[in-house]
Amino acid sequence: MGGLGEVLYYMFHPNQLRSIIQWKVWHEPVYKRDPSKEPRTLQSCFELLNLTSRSFSAVIQELQPEMLVPIALFYLVLRGLDTIEDDMTLPIEKKEPMLREFSKYLKIDGWTFTESGPNEKDRDLLVHFDDVIVELKKIDKKYYDVIEDIAIKMGNGMADYANNAQFQSGVTTIAEYEEYCHYVAGLVGEGLTRIFVQGNTANPALLDRMELSEAMGQFLQKTNIIRDVHEDFEDKRRFWPSEIWSKYVDKWEDMFDPKYRTQALHCSSEMVLNALKHADECLFYMAGIKEQSVFNFVAIPQSMAIATLELVFQNPKIFNSHIKITKGDACHLMMQSTQNLRVVCDVFRTYARRIAKKNDPRDPHFLEISVACGKIEQFIETLFPTQDPRKLQAIQEAQGQEGTQSDFWDALLLVGAVLFVLLFVSGLMLGAAWYFGARFDIIFDKEAASSLKDAAKATATLVHEEL
Repeated sequence: MGGLGEVLYYMFHPNQLRSIIQWKVWHEPVYKRDPSKEPRTLQSCFELLNLTSRSFSAVIQELQPEMLVPIALFYLVLRGLDTIEDDMTLPIEKKEPMLREFSKYLKIDGWTFTESGPNEKDRDLLVHFDDVIVELKKIDKKYYDVIEDIAIKMGNGMADYANNAQFQSGVTTIAEYEEYCHYVAGLVGEGLTRIFVQGNTANPALLDRMELSEAMGQFLQKTNIIRDVHEDFEDKRRFWPSEIWSKYVDKWEDMFDPKYRTQALHCSSEMVLNALKHADECLFYMAGIKEQSVFNFVAIPQSMAIATLELVFQNPKIFNSHIKITKGDACHLMMQSTQNLRVVCDVFRTYARRIAKKNDPRDPHFLEISVACGKIEQFIETLFPTQDPRKLQAIQEAQGQEGTQSDFWDALLLVGAVLFVLLFVSGLMLGAAWYFGARFDIIFDKEAASSLKDAAKATATLVHEEL
């Protein structure tokens, strides 16, 4: 978009411009990286990080100092693996052993690779990989061991797929699709979780619930695969499993033929449905993060993912162009995602409702998508119950009526208690008087009473003589 085009766009979309300005002006990182205190090799690593992914680079560089370098190097190592796997100019005879042996290269001083294709976008990372190796040797062993372990697992997984002739023609089953997402993204979630726990920035219980880490990676990777379907088609790659798309068209190429646009949209709906099943587990995972900069690091990509799913859902543009959320929306999402879990839940709720609103009753997955969106809202409700003013008023009125009835019975009980005490004390006093000789029987004997009266009169008339 040219300069004039951008001016016109923001004139008609002022909210987008406002979000960008707010992020640029008001965003205050929890931590700021200080390049002046870094050696040349570490500065080179962050320059490579900027080249490979500006979005991830920004959130990584705002991590707390303990997490900053290990996670930056972890990302660069996995990006190096991904660069080798994606390079279509490398013959399989060279690619497969490189993927399997990549973890060993991390220990070889000065190792670089200059044979990547000239158009490979992350070629410079491998050309200057010796700087990454220098910094890897400086980090704490507990972090290095995690990076090495994940590199081994991911490298072998990628090599298996690279060597699979059937996979080269495209993913076949949903199980194969999810296994591929595990190797390229689920393992990233596992490694990050282990690093977070080692650095005391996440709840150790997450290590016992690795399916949550898996869900984080699967959600991001599946969203990217859905969004990039046209770009992958042009590169002669197919990650949408034939188990899904073969229900709607006979040939993969038909998905991009305008004649089959309705069928293609129904197919994309099933792909979105497959991704949505991970959303609630992503929120559950984020509840286990204990440190703000790490929370920002994991929350921003997930918010972007749910927004991207809403963008691609029922959107025919994904089959003839590469689309992504606007810069203004991205800035707005980043502002929300750097606050707390409740705000991130509001983001998920908002986009789940938008997906439900776009859902077409004619779509064969209409009901299932509606249920998936409802499940997200239901899970959020268990974390943060909604305060409905009308319900609160009804509860207060009910409590008021109960309070009135309660006051009546309390008063009645108090009067009864007072009467009981009076009767009990009176009984004690009368019993004590009787015990010491009081004649209560004469009260009811008229003759005895009259004789007492006569005796009283006689006593009253008695006069003592003077001495």
